[in-house]
Amino acid sequence: MEKKLKWYLLLLLGLIWGSSFILIKKGLIGLSPFQLGALRIIFTAVFLLVIGFKNLAEIKHYQWKYIAITALFGTFLPAFLFAIAETQVSSSICSILNSLTPLNTLWIGILSFGLSFKRSQFFGVLIGLIGTIILIFGGATVGSTENYTYTILVVIASVCYALNVNLIKRYLSDVKPLSITTGNFTVMLIPALIVLFSTNFTSIMSESKTQHAMLFIMILGILGTGVANVLFFKLIQISTPVFASSVTYLIPVVAFVWGMLDHEFLTPLQCFGAFVILIGVYLANKK
Repeated sequence: MEKKLKWYLLLLLGLIWGSSFILIKKGLIGLSPFQLGALRIIFTAVFLLVIGFKNLAEIKHYQWKYIAITALFGTFLPAFLFAIAETQVSSSICSILNSLTPLNTLWIGILSFGLSFKRSQFFGVLIGLIGTIILIFGGATVGSTENYTYTILVVIASVCYALNVNLIKRYLSDVKPLSITTGNFTVMLIPALIVLFSTNFTSIMSESKTQHAMLFIMILGILGTGVANVLFFKLIQISTPVFASSVTYLIPVVAFVWGMLDHEFLTPLQCFGAFVILIGVYLANKK
């Protein structure tokens, strides 16, 4: 039964996380990037406090500083970086560049946390870097130079995710995943509210397009972050980290399909760059 369940969970996670990028794109129709990022955090925080409030007691006093740091790099900064990036970069490209997270996790672990590595993993990082360069500059015929700056924001977000993974592994490995996640969003709730009400949100919140956009972000926050994290932790429990990490390959596929349905496209050179990145991810994750 568990053998089938792990495959169902893997496919479901690929569908949920792969849909996150199109939800951000739709949310930006009625919200600014800062409003979107803040609402994403707020919706998720409320959901997690409902289901995981009791788990906060398991976090020791001295661990809260690491909870705050991982909240900053694991969610707070990426939530705004992705929203800003998607004002100029397609959801498909954002999802592909998000696949750099395992590669960034590896090199950050090697340089900063003393992680051991194999030659194939080192080549995986190099190949992934080459693929990234091809993907970013492969759209020169259809994009403007200005877009490159926004594309780099996605790369920075993936570096934040990677740093977060290494920090959790080093400092919070004895804390339950639900406790970490609930703690992260508890820490971010007040800053997110401050960011949200520092914008013109109160003056536009009654507009129909704003409410429509909020619905997409509520789905993104509750389903794409809250529920997905619980499912991912369950997947790790009933399978292996290597199997669970293979969701990385499904996310760009789902996002690419959503992008095509929304009239996005990649140049042939960008498709090749995406393929090169996935080869790099495979080599970096190979046992």
